Amino acid sequence: MNKPLRRIAIFCGLLVLTLLLRDNWLQYVKADSLKDDPNNRRVTIARYSTPRGDIIVSGGDPITGSALNGKTGLNDLKYKRTYKNGPMWAPVTGYASQAFGATQLESIEDGILTGNDDRLFFRKTLDMITGKEQQGGNVVTTLNADAQKAAFEGLKKQGGKGAVVALEPSTGKILALASYPSYDPSSFAGNTNDDAAAWKKLQKKYNPNDPMLNRALRETYPPGSTFKVVTAAAALENGKYTSADEKTDSPLPWTMPGTTTQLKNEGNIPCENASMREALRWSCNTVFGKIGSDLGNDKMLAEAKKFGFGSEQFVPVRSSASVFSDDMNQSQTALSSIGQYNTAATPLQMAMVASAVANDGKLMKPYMVDSLESSTLDPVATTEPEELSRPLSPKNAQILQDMMKTVVEKGTGTNARISGVTVGGKTGTAQHGVENSENPYAWFISYAKLPDGSSPVAVAVVIEDEGANRDDISGGGLAAPIAKNVMEAVIDSKK
Repeated sequence: MNKPLRRIAIFCGLLVLTLLLRDNWLQYVKADSLKDDPNNRRVTIARYSTPRGDIIVSGGDPITGSALNGKTGLNDLKYKRTYKNGPMWAPVTGYASQAFGATQLESIEDGILTGNDDRLFFRKTLDMITGKEQQGGNVVTTLNADAQKAAFEGLKKQGGKGAVVALEPSTGKILALASYPSYDPSSFAGNTNDDAAAWKKLQKKYNPNDPMLNRALRETYPPGSTFKVVTAAAALENGKYTSADEKTDSPLPWTMPGTTTQLKNEGNIPCENASMREALRWSCNTVFGKIGSDLGNDKMLAEAKKFGFGSEQFVPVRSSASVFSDDMNQSQTALSSIGQYNTAATPLQMAMVASAVANDGKLMKPYMVDSLESSTLDPVATTEPEELSRPLSPKNAQILQDMMKTVVEKGTGTNARISGVTVGGKTGTAQHGVENSENPYAWFISYAKLPDGSSPVAVAVVIEDEGANRDDISGGGLAAPIAKNVMEAVIDSKK
């Protein structure tokens, strides 16, 4: 071959090599980013070309569906997502919208729901061979429909903002996850002008109630007196007190260290040197504030972390991390130990606190996806319960259970009593706003134990309500009845 021809051949070979490299770069290295590019309409077309699989609750009831999209302005999107009782289930499902994307389970499990997940390879291959239309798989949740209804209807009846989380203590299964006010994902599932208008009305800029905020997982509130359960656990675990009924070193009045400020109790209640049982029953700020101050920031922080504070939870939807600060002085630690100052918790976090106490000190990792399955109901993946930590020894957990039982039987939580069932709880009313100028949050955390000793449910309820009173009774008056109804729904479903 003469020299000019050889040069042309080499040049052509380099061009082919460059094309091959470019092709491989696009197909393998850039494949995921191109697939997820919002400007890649082929992905959206594929996502809505077939019916999505369903999100299922209570072992078999679908709360989602798909319908032929007859009103779309873009005729290449064949199916639109539908929802059953959309506002009630929105904190669980999230949304799948042709115009605005997807969130929560609809987003996290999109591959299963569309049938594109690699774990469905055999099913996809079989459908391709037989010429059958590709079908999505299902997401089977741990949610209890009756408990969810009790939670949502309870919040709706109160009329304010709030959230409820219910857990199964022995496994970590999420049985209820409600947030109010809420929204209907069906209202903007398509891509018409009506969908756009519905979306706009739900945005916080136009709706200060922020109905699209998942208050159960994403909002952190000062937990108020419900945090005294954590402080009591720290006292027991660190050996400061070894029983529920020994007298505490709790003078009245008590001035916080390094200050001239006395820590106040709500009303004229018997808090001087009160036992932890009586202090929890009456919700004595002085007793638990001094316990936190005496233990110090490090020990209180270590105990809070064992309950999950400081860590995001993935259930699999992400939950915001709850806060117990480090580097606090004794008076700041005292305030934090009664659920004020910088302390902040999600409703999920406080349900985890009640759950760990009910489960004899063992905290299970919370989750709400029980299993994934193909369109033919073949199992694809199953979630196994997983221990997260041990905030309490079994002995100390049982002491704390008994203390919380007293709160419900003879204290501020009597509205949570259930006939024939042992219920333990803690009320709380958390101050907020500059110099406590705004209405407080009403809290209640609880667990239920059946006569056989099993604990089927632990609950956390928080209410943001204009009618909340500025005392610890608010949690018992506003939040405890909701917790009671949720616990009863779970118990009745097991009969």
